[in-house]
Amino acid sequence: MLSHDDNEMLCRVGPGTPGGALMRRYWHPVCTSAQLPAPDCAPLRVRLLGEQYVAFRDSNGHVGLLEELCMHRGASLALGRVEEGGIRCLYHGWKFSVSGAVLETPNHADPKYAARMTAPAFPVREAGGIVWAYVGPKELEPAFSRYAFMDAAPDHRVVLRINVACNYLQLVEGGEDSSHVGVLHTNMARPGWKDDSFTRNPDVVNPAALASNDLEPSLKIEDTAFGFHYVALRKTGESGVRNARVVPFIVPYGRIIPAPAFLFTVLEVPEDDMHTSTYIVVHGEAPVTEEKIIELLGLDDPKYYDRKNCTFNASWADSFGQSRALMKENWTGLRGVEVEDATIGLSQGPLYDRSREHLVPADQAVVRVRRALLAAVKRVMNDEQPPALGLDLRGVSACDRTLADDAAWQDLLPAHRDTIEAVEA
Repeated sequence: MLSHDDNEMLCRVGPGTPGGALMRRYWHPVCTSAQLPAPDCAPLRVRLLGEQYVAFRDSNGHVGLLEELCMHRGASLALGRVEEGGIRCLYHGWKFSVSGAVLETPNHADPKYAARMTAPAFPVREAGGIVWAYVGPKELEPAFSRYAFMDAAPDHRVVLRINVACNYLQLVEGGEDSSHVGVLHTNMARPGWKDDSFTRNPDVVNPAALASNDLEPSLKIEDTAFGFHYVALRKTGESGVRNARVVPFIVPYGRIIPAPAFLFTVLEVPEDDMHTSTYIVVHGEAPVTEEKIIELLGLDDPKYYDRKNCTFNASWADSFGQSRALMKENWTGLRGVEVEDATIGLSQGPLYDRSREHLVPADQAVVRVRRALLAAVKRVMNDEQPPALGLDLRGVSACDRTLADDAAWQDLLPAHRDTIEAVEA
């Protein structure tokens, strides 16, 4: 369990909160590149850490992130015109560049006046099919961290955003909980469960395709420069050999999940205390399509997912689309990895009270997430640098392999020992 005060410290991310101070030390995804598809396309409202912004792509294809409300009289720039190298407020025509420069003030056409001002703008990077921004203290801006998926060929990578109406930590904890995979995702993880048998799922793209029927994995955890990584060890039926599934936690909300032939990088970005944007990036050595991933996740049904607005639609209004009739052959009565994960997160409520829970040894990684985040919050409160800041994360990965009992699981991913600082290009 977690005390009420510690729960509040981790879950509240708005301005002036300890958790918000931690979050504002990192670069964050604010939208996918596909959401700003072309120069001078429609701008996009962005909610991040309890504050409102507007993202836009200018005439030269450069992306900017400004505070949403115009610095003149507070009209929303998300209604504005994106044209001629900037974004123009509809109210009085003031126009701003991606850097925040005031380009025009038609109702006070004095160039000296415009030159004296700068709209609140924030550093932006575009990499790996995602637009990233830093909204923290300017003097503390860290180097931009790169992930392995950023180096993947575009046809070997799929980027999705799913907006879920619950606190980010519920989704982070679900992702770091290895024991749930063989239960919640039973139909994908353990085909044959109805007949009390096990046949491995042959889908090489599915991250829930477990290599073992063991529902009680033993966990070992080790701290790293980026947070921690852990191994879930499952029995294989072969003497002296176990299945080892290694997953990292990247402070403040990242993880990488292994599928047989691909990696799923998942970032649970807090929009505010009760809304999260889940970014899922799938990449590997072979081509992969968005349609395949959408179907695998169960998001091909519009009752679950609005592809235009990236919103997960299911709710208690229809019991998340659960079919009791389907449960005769399907463990959850739902379909798809993300549908099952998001539904469980939402079922806990918009902000879960962890002071009432009862934990078991299989929850060790969940507990370590909380400890890592609490320690990071306290480091920031003491004016110390939090973990994972400004690191080159391209060597951070995940795997699902066999491991001899006398072998070191850390040797499966030796690059985790050698994580280095990022270098700006």
